[in-house]
Amino acid sequence: MLMEIHVAHTQGFCAGVAYALNIVDLTLKKFGVPLYVRHEIVHNTSVIEDYKSQGVIFIDELDEVPDNSTVIFSAHGTAPHVFEEAKKRGLKYIDATCPLVTKVHRYADRFSQRNVQTVLIGHKGHQELIGTSGYVRQDLLHIVQNVSDVDNLNIDPQKPVGFLTQTTLSVQETGEIISKLREKYPHIEGASKADICYATTNRQNAVIELAKVCDIVIICGSPASSNSNRLRETAAKFDVPSYIIDFPNDFDISLLKGKKRVGVSSGASVPQKIVDGLILRIQDKYPNATVHQKDSVEKDIEFPLPKSLKEQCQTA
Repeated sequence: MLMEIHVAHTQGFCAGVAYALNIVDLTLKKFGVPLYVRHEIVHNTSVIEDYKSQGVIFIDELDEVPDNSTVIFSAHGTAPHVFEEAKKRGLKYIDATCPLVTKVHRYADRFSQRNVQTVLIGHKGHQELIGTSGYVRQDLLHIVQNVSDVDNLNIDPQKPVGFLTQTTLSVQETGEIISKLREKYPHIEGASKADICYATTNRQNAVIELAKVCDIVIICGSPASSNSNRLRETAAKFDVPSYIIDFPNDFDISLLKGKKRVGVSSGASVPQKIVDGLILRIQDKYPNATVHQKDSVEKDIEFPLPKSLKEQCQTA
């Protein structure tokens, strides 16, 4: 049986992830090891294991970092009090926050300066949500995870209200929450440029395209990755069998029996080698399988690295 493998036109590293990983690579080149990173730089097992093998040490709190050491703050964003703690200790710290997450932080700060009651849409416990929460005055902060949470909000409608979102959420579900917020608070402010990031939107749209033509969809991504899980859920909403795998060998190849079109995508922090490995594994079982992929809509997008870091590393 001839099989077609359809790879999502936009998948794998987004510009924000590439930005953060380039910072780690340049810092390793300049300062060597041990190099400390507060929290996982991105949520991907393969990436983390690779950096650990190079001597990178991932920690949860700054008190685990020895004096006179270098520490990188992860792509998901870091609350202001952590920067202050690093300054007080005299640590050399480098911020690898995704520039799109940084935009959300700026909106959060502006809302608080204007006494805007701020509804933050996201998953409690996710590092991005924790980081963004730190930029909102606690007396103004309200967190919602789903539509039903909006009904329980206790906000003064006579005072300014605004909303912000975690960047890696489901576009559809977040849209439903925002609609409910606008219904309850007609004058609520939304930071349009700080909503779901373009990379999340593009990847979810690409998976929708796969789900419309494929018999099965496989998402490469780690269990802790919010955006990867949202991709699997996106395909599942089209009643297409969908699976998420960390490594190529995690996939049960017998699930392809009787399938003609296989859709493959990956989360924004997944290395290309994982996708390539999965495709090779499928082709090993089905040697005549053909691979189809359109050009990525993000092929020319990249975030410039901090000038100071680039200059330092050029002299390393």
